[in-house]
Amino acid sequence: ATSPHISPHLPISLGGEANPLAVRKTSVMDVMRRLLQTKNIMVSCSTRKDRGCYISILDIIQGEVDPTQVHKSLQRIRERQLCSFIPWGPASIQVALSRRSPYVTSPHRVSGLMLANHTSIRDLFARIAQQYDKLRKRDAFLDNYRKLPIFADDLSEFDESRDVLHELIEEYRASESPDYVNWGIERTPGEPDPGAFQERKAGEAAVVGQG
Repeated sequence: ATSPHISPHLPISLGGEANPLAVRKTSVMDVMRRLLQTKNIMVSCSTRKDRGCYISILDIIQGEVDPTQVHKSLQRIRERQLCSFIPWGPASIQVALSRRSPYVTSPHRVSGLMLANHTSIRDLFARIAQQYDKLRKRDAFLDNYRKLPIFADDLSEFDESRDVLHELIEEYRASESPDYVNWGIERTPGEPDPGAFQERKAGEAAVVGQG
């Protein structure tokens, strides 16, 4: 199974720069610190400490980089507590160093890309689930699907996918707890989670309120 990731990339260049070939003094610490900022995340979810925690982080740093700079940057990030990790696993940022392409001209001495798995991604999934529930309740935009052989009898494939998404949301929520390693062990197959289908009920309540 694959895990969803959030991906910021820095620095972001805008057009109209006076001298695009001028090399900017961007330090490794600047790039790694800014990669952790919510405003640079390419997904509509917040990575603030009060909204969740990181499960894993991989920083790919490209350019003129000294490994000692990376170690110092990691130490400063840890001292300043710029990011919070899950309580049941290692709290470390993996770093991969990459050379700059000789075929691409960049004004930045150092650039970076972060691939991260953060529990706040569940908020995005919850919004998708609520939007789906609204459309499913009205049977909106389903005519074309009913013409396909797989949906000839019913649309249970959609509902099963919705249940899988709900399980994923619940697991991301549970992963923020120290006893996550025991999550799901005590449940019997087919038994719903505590507080199950909260997102679905919220979506249905929104539909009723709009009616």
